[in-house]
Amino acid sequence: MNRLTASLLSSALLLGATSAQAALPDEATLYKNPQCGCCDEYARHLEEQGVDVTIVDDAQLGEIKQQAGVPYGLGACHTIEMGEYWIEGHVPMEAVTKLFDEQPDVGGIGLVGMPIGTPGMPGPQSEPYEVYTFTDQEDAPFMTLEP
Repeated sequence: MNRLTASLLSSALLLGATSAQAALPDEATLYKNPQCGCCDEYARHLEEQGVDVTIVDDAQLGEIKQQAGVPYGLGACHTIEMGEYWIEGHVPMEAVTKLFDEQPDVGGIGLVGMPIGTPGMPGPQSEPYEVYTFTDQEDAPFMTLEP
């Protein structure tokens, strides 16, 4: 009986993990500066989640951020177009998954700067990550990820 319970529990956990990943789009385009290696690491992280990433490193990032609606002063080193949303910076997958699971009426989500411990940035998380939503250069809180 214990083997059956363990097998059912394993199957349920596997199905849950598959369902969470299924919400992510199959493709994304990451716009970045050609010299930024941490952006490449973020792209690899997305690829590990099953997302095919096209990297564009010759775009005018200011124009891309304006097109995306990223509020002035809340930018990061890269901007991603993913499904119907924009992802600004090194946003942890927990927030990205929540965005696609909930599908709020926003332009996208972002995380200011290049915080240590986020995908693509080595080291442990040492402070809360304040992820925000944005639409037409206006921002609002989305979620806080504690260390």
